[in-house]
Amino acid sequence: MQSDDPYLCFVPPPEAPVFTPTEEEFVDPLGYIAKIRPIAEKTGICKVKPPPDWQPPFAVDVDRFKFVPRVQRLNELEAKTRIKLNFLDQLAKFWELQGCSLRIPQVERKFLDLYKFFHTVKEEGGFEHVCKERKWSKIAAKLNYPVGKGVGGILRGHFERILYPYELFKSGKTFQQKVNVKTEEDDEDKKDKDYKPHGIASKTAAGGYSRKSKRYFKEDPEVDYSANSELKKLQFYGAGPKAAVPNAAVKEEKIDKKEVLVSKTQKMTQKAGAVNQLSNWIIPKVDLYMCHTCGQGDGEEFMLLCDGCDDAFHTYCLVPPMPDIPKGDWRCPECIKKACSKPQDPYGFEQSTKEYSLQSFGEMADQFKSEYFNMPVHMVPCEMVEKEFWRLVNCIEEDVSVQYGADIHASECGSGFPTKKTRDLFPDDEEYINSGWNLNNLPVLEQSVLCHINADISGMKVPWCYVGMCFSSFCWHNEDHWSYSINYLHWGEPKTWYGVPGDSADKFESVMKRTAPELFENAPDLLHQLTTIMNPNILMAHDVPIVRTNQHAGEFVITFPRSYHAGFNQGYNFAEAVNFCPADWLNIGRGCIEHYRQLHRQCVFSHEELICKMAADPDSLDLPIAAATHEDMLYMVEEEKKYRKALLDRGTVNAEREAFELLPDDERQCQFCKTTCFLSAVTCTCSPDKLVCISHVDKLCKCPSSNHCLRYRYTLDELPIMLHRLKVRAESYDNWATNVRNALDAKEEIDKLDLEELKELITEAEEKRFPDDDLLQTLISAVSEAEKCANVANQLVTKKVRTRNRQSGEGKYSAKLSLEELNCFYEQVTNLPCVITEAKLIKDLIDKVTDFQNEALDALHEETPDSEKLAKLIEFGVTLDVDLPEIPKLKQVLLQARWLDDVRLALSDPQNVTLDVMRKLLDSGVGLAPHPAVEKAMAELQQLLTISERWEEKARICLQARPRHIMTTLEAIINEARGIPAFLPNVVALKEAVRKAREWMNKVEGIQSSDLYPYLDVLENMVNKGRPIPVRLDLLPQVESQVAAAKSWRERTARTFLKKNSTFSLLEILSPRSDIGVYSMGKNKKKKIKMETDKDRRETENNNHYECRAEEARDPAAMVASFKVAEQREVEMMRALRVRNLEKHNQDGSDALYCVCRKNSSGFMLQCELCKDWFHGTCVALPKSANMKNKNSPSAAVQAAKEMKYLCPLCLRSRRPRLETILSLLVSLQKLPVRLPEGEALQCLTERAMAWQDRARQELATTELASALAKLSVLSQKMVEQAAREKTEKIINAELMKAANNPDLQGHLASVTHSAFSGVQNANLVKGESSLSSVDSENSQSMQLPPSPPSQPDEAILEPDPAANLSGMSMEHAYSSVSKNSQGATVRKHQRKSPLVPRQMEAPILELSEMARARLEELMMEGDLLEVSLDETQHIWRILQACLPKTRGQIF
Repeated sequence: MQSDDPYLCFVPPPEAPVFTPTEEEFVDPLGYIAKIRPIAEKTGICKVKPPPDWQPPFAVDVDRFKFVPRVQRLNELEAKTRIKLNFLDQLAKFWELQGCSLRIPQVERKFLDLYKFFHTVKEEGGFEHVCKERKWSKIAAKLNYPVGKGVGGILRGHFERILYPYELFKSGKTFQQKVNVKTEEDDEDKKDKDYKPHGIASKTAAGGYSRKSKRYFKEDPEVDYSANSELKKLQFYGAGPKAAVPNAAVKEEKIDKKEVLVSKTQKMTQKAGAVNQLSNWIIPKVDLYMCHTCGQGDGEEFMLLCDGCDDAFHTYCLVPPMPDIPKGDWRCPECIKKACSKPQDPYGFEQSTKEYSLQSFGEMADQFKSEYFNMPVHMVPCEMVEKEFWRLVNCIEEDVSVQYGADIHASECGSGFPTKKTRDLFPDDEEYINSGWNLNNLPVLEQSVLCHINADISGMKVPWCYVGMCFSSFCWHNEDHWSYSINYLHWGEPKTWYGVPGDSADKFESVMKRTAPELFENAPDLLHQLTTIMNPNILMAHDVPIVRTNQHAGEFVITFPRSYHAGFNQGYNFAEAVNFCPADWLNIGRGCIEHYRQLHRQCVFSHEELICKMAADPDSLDLPIAAATHEDMLYMVEEEKKYRKALLDRGTVNAEREAFELLPDDERQCQFCKTTCFLSAVTCTCSPDKLVCISHVDKLCKCPSSNHCLRYRYTLDELPIMLHRLKVRAESYDNWATNVRNALDAKEEIDKLDLEELKELITEAEEKRFPDDDLLQTLISAVSEAEKCANVANQLVTKKVRTRNRQSGEGKYSAKLSLEELNCFYEQVTNLPCVITEAKLIKDLIDKVTDFQNEALDALHEETPDSEKLAKLIEFGVTLDVDLPEIPKLKQVLLQARWLDDVRLALSDPQNVTLDVMRKLLDSGVGLAPHPAVEKAMAELQQLLTISERWEEKARICLQARPRHIMTTLEAIINEARGIPAFLPNVVALKEAVRKAREWMNKVEGIQSSDLYPYLDVLENMVNKGRPIPVRLDLLPQVESQVAAAKSWRERTARTFLKKNSTFSLLEILSPRSDIGVYSMGKNKKKKIKMETDKDRRETENNNHYECRAEEARDPAAMVASFKVAEQREVEMMRALRVRNLEKHNQDGSDALYCVCRKNSSGFMLQCELCKDWFHGTCVALPKSANMKNKNSPSAAVQAAKEMKYLCPLCLRSRRPRLETILSLLVSLQKLPVRLPEGEALQCLTERAMAWQDRARQELATTELASALAKLSVLSQKMVEQAAREKTEKIINAELMKAANNPDLQGHLASVTHSAFSGVQNANLVKGESSLSSVDSENSQSMQLPPSPPSQPDEAILEPDPAANLSGMSMEHAYSSVSKNSQGATVRKHQRKSPLVPRQMEAPILELSEMARARLEELMMEGDLLEVSLDETQHIWRILQACLPKTRGQIF
């Protein structure tokens, strides 16, 4: 049934084990493989999944990676299918040699399986027996044909026609009957299928890859092996390829077919004709061609010539006779036998004719899979691919070819893993360069035997890469030298593996040979050629254990020694594989060499050379490798001794030393078994280039043994030395293990080792790289336990407190030992396998703990706890580092004792006994355990706290009382609270308040009883100190009123003198100037003053002006003297300044600086009458006259400047009140019982002004000046009368105009006229006085600076308005409205609109002597320095203005 066919109904084998190492296990690859070996070697293969974080980069340069894949025809891979194809090829060749083509017939609409049909008949006894027994129906049933449809007869006919002649031919029998092989098609054969031979025999394994070291590998030149049979035999060398590949030069020996068929008769006639020409000379024609069967030469028209040997046969002599001449080439039976009996060459894979890159191969592979399954490649299930693969390998009718990039040298094309030569790696990927799982590193790890082979063996030490596609497969094989192998799938679709355990390898080989004996007959080493596959279900049916696994990207598959494995690729992928050999492989490798000897297979490397090389340096070997090497070398030396002795017994005495390692492998191969010789070999003089191993010396030659020569690498004396060194290295572990066991099993104290000696054993194991087995771990655990005990003992005996759980935040050391545990610990120390010096100290510690417990009990039962004694006990107990139950009790009693000490200490000094202290003591006492002494102290503290709180509350109320209590009441409270033994802050504050109040009263009384009034700042300080005192002070309101009155007077005076937004303080205004000539008081000083927000502080800072500070000049006489000195300095400085300014104006050049801006002259400028400096009209404010109609007009301001006296901002600093106003302020000052620096300065200023006024009046009273004033008065009177007359005329004219228009007013006109002219005189008088008093002291000469000197005659002159009242000399300042009212003068609403002095005069109005003018100018300067408005300054200025000539210009 088809359901039983394993190829059609494939059943997957069990899954192989899968291992997932942890990151710690993954660090040591060979150690982990050794760990899983007991489990994994039972299945032959296993899968290892690395940790998720282990993701090596793909390091292949995909642009440069080029390869030529192998072509695999799937139905040629399977053993049984290949046998069928070989049978069909031989059958087709059999008929082809007879001029016929093979056609496979159809039976019941399916092609007949000729191979099965042939062997089924053969199993039933052969054609004749089946016909005789009539078993064709049985044959049909075995071939799965239905019974009862005459199939048996049909099968009989096909067998008789196609297979029976072949059966007779194979059996060597002569044909006894006519065989009807149709040469022409009939109707029955139209459905038959022409068979096209596969030519499997031609696909040899010549030219396959061999695993040779690079130093021995030589590229062979391209040779046409078909031209020489000897060369063809030499194609195979080495240990065998991974997969046999035919050489392109090897061609199948085919029978040449002629394009045009020539009939045998024609050929024979032609040959007869050719020979006929010679027969005339040599022999008769009839003797040349005779039938090879009957020996007759007649019947030439029926004579056939064999195309192989040219023998002649009659067509009727052939068995069976041939009715017709064959159309194709014809061979005689002997030639057919020779052609069909040639041995077949081993099967191999052909190379593709195209070179691929990874990209192009991937595109081809994905296209093939998607088109084959008609779906996207990633959607095809693995199970579907697996079943389809096993179906295809068994299907003869479907020829599916795939390509496989196998055995690509990583050293040439690049490894998928990064190496030190890899470029453009990320820093995170560098760890994979040295990783043990990197297949470039794994074979040469220290624990791998292959690291001792210097040569780079491709495929074993150097990885091979594999680029697969769907259905590309690797056939059944095991690794060279039965080594381990590891395969890593870098990326791509899965790879399906099948594996057989190594211990089932013999069974596997036996089943393979039984199942496909025909293949093994032709190629005994078939399984080493990697060209044959067999269904796992068939092998499992013969009890061969098989497992399977799907290897996905990023996973490893490991095969174990001698494990046969096979598989195929699910799709496009990239894998990499390499071999490795740990220590346990050495014994297996030795067995593999013996196996290779039997198969006559070449080795990849010399096993003996490897062993000897490791034995030459045993100290560098890993211990397991050393032990395995010693065991293997011991066997090897014994065998060498035995064979050398046998060789000597044969009579071979010649010997020479040979360095075999220097010879290429192919020059030291045994000619018989193909093994690679190293320890010894035998040669003969007859053929020096030929050698055999010492075990096959009888295969060398036929010469006597005396002619043979032993070539040896080491003498028999050198080998034991090497073996001994290995033994020492291998047995060092045994000696070490014995010492360790003795040390660990010691019971008596005298037999135990010290801890350091045990550590030395561990150090020895590390230095000699002993295996990390249970014994070493036990030793390490014992040493670790001893060290822990020693550390604990050290902490205990050296009084170091162990704090294992300090991080928990608790203050308790819960990790301490109790006394019972300490005793147990001491017992543990005595049971250690070694001696520690701290054991005796631990015993002493136990004694100390016992003594401590006794002392602690005595201290706990004392009535009065002693804190010092308790503290010492606790301190000593803590240093013991033992969990003692007495310590918590001692700590509890110690807290009580210390609390009592704190209470006694606090009460000993009442100043420290505050309410908080008492509360804290009570709070801390509440948390203590009950104790009589503690309870008594708590009661006393509570009573004291209650009393203290009551008195504190009473004192607080007194301090906060409104109105405040008198001093006597507070003193009584203080006296009552004096007896409380505690520090009461409120009571102390109350006591301090009474003390301050008493001191304040005493100071105030002292100030009031002084001869001089106190200064304002002193009283202010007393007020500031007295206000915060919480005691009623009777004198405080009186002092506050005095201070308020003094401040009010100072503010009134400031309003009188200071201008709005003045930058000067009142004291600066009242004091003589010290900054004359300093021009930095403009914007900078204003800005500075604006930044100050405290006016009182500013005034206090300016009190140091001219040494008139109140702190230093409390004496009035000293202040007056200082003031006088300052006056004199002021006058001198002003004189000097006037001189400088006048000289500066007369200097030639334009570098003179003017004005507050200190720049050159420019534009309209004004001259100050005091300092004589000039000021820009744009830098200073222009003077404004009362008779100006438009005071904001610039032209009007310029005109006013020409008519008025001008003082600059630096000279005119204040309002300059009249003297009468100042006198009223002084009267108010005299009423104050307080002294002010401003008041004293005002007094000095007043005295200075009055003194100047007296001097001025005396000067004006002289004859010369009196007459000048009289003259000015007359002139002024005239001008007033003239102005009044002009005004009266205007009024009369206006009235006349009205009367002329109104007749009713004619009578009234006369009275108006009379009254108008009668009041002219009085009006003129008033106007004259008013005009004289209206001249502002701030008026000044104005000038317009010309480009030429100011002495030019074209300059306009501003002349004064001389009008003065000579009687009384009491004219007031023009700005003082109070003085005008006090004099009874009528204030005019409108000032005069025209000057009273004529503007154009030829000569000065007045003429004075130079001495008089000098005195007037000196007086004028001193008067302008005064911050007081005096009428005398105006009189003097008018006189001086009237004396100015026309030519003296005062404006530019």
